[in-house]
Amino acid sequence: MSTAVETAPVTVTERAVKELHKLKDQQEISDDFGLRIGVEGGGCAGMNYVLGFDQKKDGDQEYNIEGLRVFMHKAHGMYLLGMEIDFQDGLNARGFTFNNPNAAKTCGCGTSFSV
Repeated sequence: MSTAVETAPVTVTERAVKELHKLKDQQEISDDFGLRIGVEGGGCAGMNYVLGFDQKKDGDQEYNIEGLRVFMHKAHGMYLLGMEIDFQDGLNARGFTFNNPNAAKTCGCGTSFSV
């Protein structure tokens, strides 16, 4: 089994890391699971972000971001390189946000993009 590689292609803000640790504890997610970050086809702009706890799969690279195991399929790196994941907890918005410098177009909800 491979170990975590050096530097993750994405960054996760301190607020997002705190919220992810909180969710993992609240949902009693086992340490066999890590945070999956990726993309999938769909959404109003062509591609959706994937963010959720999952087990490691063939083709995944593993990273450690502030104590979180993070899994990302190798092929998704080109779409997500340099992306920042944040967590907003305000009156107008609550949830994870994606700041992706590779996105040529995004939708209004912020979870769909195209390159």
